[in-house]
Amino acid sequence: MDFDYDLFVIGGGSGGVRAARVAAGDAGARVALAEEDRYGGTCVIRGCVPKKLMVFASEFASVPEQARGYGWNIGEGTFDWLTFRKYLDKELDRLEGVYRSLLKNSGVETFDARATLRDAHTVVLSNGETKTAKTILVATGGHPVRPDIPNAELGIVSDDIFHLEALPKSILIVGGGYIACEFAGIFNGLGVEVTQYYRGAQILRGFDDEARSLIAEMMREKGINLQVGTNIAAMAAADPDHSTAGPVWVTPTSGTARAFDLVLFATGRDPNSREMGLEDIGVQVGRRGEIIVDEYSKTAVDSVYAIGDVTNRVNLTPVAIREGMAFVETVFKDNATSVDHELIPSAIFTQPEMGTIGLSEEAARDIEPVEIYATSFRPMQSAFAGQPDRVLMKLVVSVATRKVLGCHIVAPNAGEMIQLAGIAIKMGATKEDFDRTVAVHPTMSEEIVTMKTPVRTT
Repeated sequence: MDFDYDLFVIGGGSGGVRAARVAAGDAGARVALAEEDRYGGTCVIRGCVPKKLMVFASEFASVPEQARGYGWNIGEGTFDWLTFRKYLDKELDRLEGVYRSLLKNSGVETFDARATLRDAHTVVLSNGETKTAKTILVATGGHPVRPDIPNAELGIVSDDIFHLEALPKSILIVGGGYIACEFAGIFNGLGVEVTQYYRGAQILRGFDDEARSLIAEMMREKGINLQVGTNIAAMAAADPDHSTAGPVWVTPTSGTARAFDLVLFATGRDPNSREMGLEDIGVQVGRRGEIIVDEYSKTAVDSVYAIGDVTNRVNLTPVAIREGMAFVETVFKDNATSVDHELIPSAIFTQPEMGTIGLSEEAARDIEPVEIYATSFRPMQSAFAGQPDRVLMKLVVSVATRKVLGCHIVAPNAGEMIQLAGIAIKMGATKEDFDRTVAVHPTMSEEIVTMKTPVRTT
């Protein structure tokens, strides 16, 4: 059969764009890509990039106080949300343009349209066109979801944050994952009164207990009203006509009911796979909509592959890009390549930041005996200025092999530190390898190589 393309990619996020341009540019394939929204996907348009820029903006609030501790006479400033949004929109437009240029320069034909599947080789576009391809790659990402409670439409989700016309005076953030905690820090830094509800016993479930406890402590220290073991029992519009524009009245499962200017639901994300015709052609889809794939990202249909958040494996942008590259190697370069999803470093841009790789203390001790090396202290920069900030450096070490099974850092720029520590741990470094490394002084990170005695063995 003569196909229109060798590859048709559905989704213009980081993973899909990388796969499309490498298949076209390096492998010489005839490639097309369809994207129904903006090019760049969640990370560039409504995720990592704008969120990190908001983190930067929010951190300036603490500069005057810290500067005065060093002898500078810097007055309190004011933040203009609309000015920031103008610069943010301009940057996102620039980045989207970069993505479009990369595709064009690689020879990829693009369609600004929604794509669904008619059969294993046919894509139907919302503009009325139908295209065929030898191989189809689904890289449609995910989306935030609202909880199934009455009047949930009165709240917003993370996608809506970047389009606010004004900052609220007060916000309730519902959720305890990294998105909820990151936005709690952001809004708090921008001068918004922040309350956060999380139904569990502690935020950041699944991460190291000691690390997430310190983050929770520091969040409260910075003025965030963090309430665990709490959820929304009821919510309603505070104004008589139930307009979503006004304050929202929230009754918690514990505590006192009150009104908030804004409610943000950060209660999870689901894959973007619904109503695409996937199951009709034999692609297996999980309970939450995740596309089921094998180690080479192939679905139950031989000609259809899927990568990135739509597969709900490891939902990180660099992982989606790796999966896209592995897909091209496997399908277009006759080099079967799978992605190693073990020991992936990651960062949470809370305030303070957290960098992590490997096993938490709790997960590791369920597998084998481990030694814990940990220290928590006030870093020089903030301690000198009389600020209460604390950091944590922690290693989880196998008693039997001496390998470092996990590294957890809670500190300013922890993401930068964990990237480098991740190389050593991915290589299988032992605690003695860390010990042999000379410290860089004076730094926070030197503690990673100077902790000689375990604080406990479990």
